Amino acid sequence: MAQQPTLPLRHNRTMKILLVALSAVSLLAAADLKLGKPLAAEKPLELATVLSHGDSYVGKTVQVKGKITDVCQMMGCWMDLVNDAGQKIRIKVNDGEIVFPKDSAGKTAIAEGTFNKIVLTRDEAIAQAKEEAEESGKKFDPASIKGGITYYQIQGTGAVILGN
Repeated sequence: MAQQPTLPLRHNRTMKILLVALSAVSLLAAADLKLGKPLAAEKPLELATVLSHGDSYVGKTVQVKGKITDVCQMMGCWMDLVNDAGQKIRIKVNDGEIVFPKDSAGKTAIAEGTFNKIVLTRDEAIAQAKEEAEESGKKFDPASIKGGITYYQIQGTGAVILGN
């Protein structure tokens, strides 16, 4: 007559299944999230180098790495990356091409795309700042914009958010 497994054996089997399931979930949670086109460059450029020599990179494809500090909460159409020195660059994509996860702040990302120089008049800068304030639910005072602004931005084609 076959003997029924004892309680400790069933318990061990259940624990092994649970352990395997938890391991699989943790591996998935740590996986890198690839967005858009695959990255073409072998390694990222230093953000400090790209920003300090910005005009020489305009129109070229660049790849940078940094910590995500902010993400568009409306459409996921941009994310800001910073390096250890606090230098920031925005990775902007056309709405719907790539959707950056809205809960990505604090994670590290590698992003690639065309490096652009953006020159705005005061009126354009006010309109942009007003839109960003509305998107983030913050108040905006047009008087805070004193003049035109110039900044660099990457028109993103692909990104990898590292699982850390």
